[in-house]
Amino acid sequence: MNRKICIVTGTRAEYGLLHHLMKRIIHEPGLELKLIVTGMHLSPEFGLTYKEIEEDGFVIDEKIEMLISGDSTTAITKSVGLGVISFADALERIKPDILLVLGDRFEIFAAAQAAMIMRIPIAHIHGGELTQGAIDDAIRHSITKMAHFHFTASEEYKNRVIQLGEQPETVYNVGALGIEGIRKTKCMDIVELSESIHFQLEKFFLVTLHPTTLEGSSSEIQIQNLLKALDQFPNYQILFTKTNADTDGRIINKYIEAYVERNPDRTRVYTSLGQVRYLNAVRHCEMVIGNSSSGLLESPVFEKPTINIGIRQQGRLKAASVIDCSFSIDDIKAAIIKGLSASFKEEIKSAPLLYGEGNTSEKIALILKESKLGNILLKKFYDFK
Repeated sequence: MNRKICIVTGTRAEYGLLHHLMKRIIHEPGLELKLIVTGMHLSPEFGLTYKEIEEDGFVIDEKIEMLISGDSTTAITKSVGLGVISFADALERIKPDILLVLGDRFEIFAAAQAAMIMRIPIAHIHGGELTQGAIDDAIRHSITKMAHFHFTASEEYKNRVIQLGEQPETVYNVGALGIEGIRKTKCMDIVELSESIHFQLEKFFLVTLHPTTLEGSSSEIQIQNLLKALDQFPNYQILFTKTNADTDGRIINKYIEAYVERNPDRTRVYTSLGQVRYLNAVRHCEMVIGNSSSGLLESPVFEKPTINIGIRQQGRLKAASVIDCSFSIDDIKAAIIKGLSASFKEEIKSAPLLYGEGNTSEKIALILKESKLGNILLKKFYDFK
């Protein structure tokens, strides 16, 4: 009898990471994939990206509408509550053997809460990491305490999960799914990419800025400063991808859209590029700018500079290609100048990768298939001796 693995995805970025793992589970004898799609995937505002999942050939078993209109803290809190209620119904219908979730989004937090109370074993990917500038940190560690299997992206993150009291035999350093995604994604030359996005690319920056929920300055000031810094580089095109559904996300998107309207010859904004186009945009860009985790995980594989702004990713492992800076206009400008320099580009060539070699899906699928579930719900706290 096949073991039912239920995956939850709520964002385009998360699906991009899970894509190859989902395929692996489908083709792994003894495993059966069940898929719940929620959050931004179902929102017209964020591009109805569930359609991309269906176009990739996956069957969606449940669609859970949980986003309350608005991006205030009150709206997000209500969305979590609605999500818990809806996930309870969906999990009751699917009856999975294991719920498999990735990361630290509030949609995933809701799914994990429902599964925990319903006594469904939980497997968590990307635990043990730190993003000290966002509430994601608390969500991620909370999911760790609810989970029964832990798939971390590095040895340091594995040790941190154990430090949180998880039994060492349930914690596996499998590397990052993003590295595997790069290895398996179709390469597009810059002409193909330009045709695909209907914009003739030359020298360009790839920019993604998410709200930093715990940073001192407001999202409005942060995006204004970033755009003013980008004004200092008029000879470079800019591809923006829109932010996620976090608090203040709409503010950031509003400023980006207005900026693109004022600079139509050299800028474009996309709700979602999709995994293939996004990774190829990283491949061909001059640098990645913003505060997305992709700048830390995927960009170093392409030996591309990352300008990591603010504290959103504070605490994560960073390759030599990552340049940290504050949200001040001068700091952002100086970081971009450094990233464009020939000496820095030479310095980051062949720098060691921090997140595995690209066989993460195979490792996770085999562990999910072969692990015994008999007493898995009886968690014991692990104390360092």
